[in-house]
Amino acid sequence: MQVIVNPGMVKGTVNAVPSKSMMQRVCAAALLHKGKTVISNPGMSEDDKAALQVIAQLGANVKFNGDKIEVVSNGPAPVSDHIYCGESGLSTRLFTPIAALSDKRVRIDGGGSLLQRNMNELGHILPELDVQVHDFSGKIPFAVQGPLQARSIKIDGSVSSQYLSGLLFAYSYAVTTAVTIQVDSLKSRPYVDMSLQVLAHFGRPVRNDNYTSFHIDPALFTHKEEIAVSIEGDWSSAAALLVAGAINGDITILGLDTNSLQADTAILDVLRLAGAVPEVAGGSVRVVKSALKEFEYDATNCPDIFPLVSILAGCSDGESYISGLHRLWHKESNRAESIAEMLLQFDVFFSIEDDVLCITGDDKLWGCYIDSYNDHRIVMAACVGALRADSRVIIDNAGAVNKSYPGFFEDLAAIGVNYNFKEE
Repeated sequence: MQVIVNPGMVKGTVNAVPSKSMMQRVCAAALLHKGKTVISNPGMSEDDKAALQVIAQLGANVKFNGDKIEVVSNGPAPVSDHIYCGESGLSTRLFTPIAALSDKRVRIDGGGSLLQRNMNELGHILPELDVQVHDFSGKIPFAVQGPLQARSIKIDGSVSSQYLSGLLFAYSYAVTTAVTIQVDSLKSRPYVDMSLQVLAHFGRPVRNDNYTSFHIDPALFTHKEEIAVSIEGDWSSAAALLVAGAINGDITILGLDTNSLQADTAILDVLRLAGAVPEVAGGSVRVVKSALKEFEYDATNCPDIFPLVSILAGCSDGESYISGLHRLWHKESNRAESIAEMLLQFDVFFSIEDDVLCITGDDKLWGCYIDSYNDHRIVMAACVGALRADSRVIIDNAGAVNKSYPGFFEDLAAIGVNYNFKEE
């Protein structure tokens, strides 16, 4: 499906969608928790639905009750010999160690771009924990068979923090004595903070020493039969509309926690550096079109907003520098390439030096055709850039937004974006 987006001003108020990063972590904790979990404001993106399907395949009873989801579990007890993670890299890395807590052989599978994403670290870590890994080629599909033995271990955190998160969840429900996970060169610390936050909420606090070692001690754990949790608003999705306001409109997003541990709260810092003035009041954030200027930002810890920050730089006066390109290689697309192609089509001058993307902004972008590479973040960024184009912009594989933000186009309509769909 293609979407044709016309340039123009935008204005309006939108409710933030639930955070899929938090939702998937809560699903993992709900599966591991022996008791009942009540989830308010649940996410229903494709990644969220994949996580709900996985915990059902691993033995949880998932019930939709009005606007809430109730999960009853007695811990992992696979009712299927496979789990299907959709296109979610997080679900794959989160639930594989959890599936390996069982002595049943479980096949790990998925679809789309996930089939090409690097899972090599699982092949290194799991055998050290007495997990058998079958038919492993560095990517899914493969199978695991435990039971995983939670012992002290050292891992590489330079590729993705998701491997650590998976181990933290599995360990926090498998340890019988205190153990330590040591981590070299950990990336995306805010995402690890989210995992620690969810675990603590479920009575499984984990102590860390400057993110180099994580101590899991069952003596510190507590248990409640029923746990309630509300999924907070998603900053990575909100970032798209906030940037839209900064470059061509007046946008307010409701339901955002400015004290959130989500990495993508960084969009507020980026907007301020670019000369925008986000107005934060309670749980709302408002951004109005501003005279934007060049800026420098290190996006190493928040790679999901890199495409939107690139569009912001393309609409800002002067030369902007965004570092952290190495974090973009193993996403739904190789985002270093797909961002470069998007900027090229918009006729934005850019250059790449080592790990830094240098962008020279312009007052107008070109109307053009953009291949999203079936990447939800590229679709959103391209739609936002289209607001400042000199003519319509055609974006391929627009349905990819359903991965994280299924109501994206409805929200665009609510703020006045003129678009229409075209079957390819």
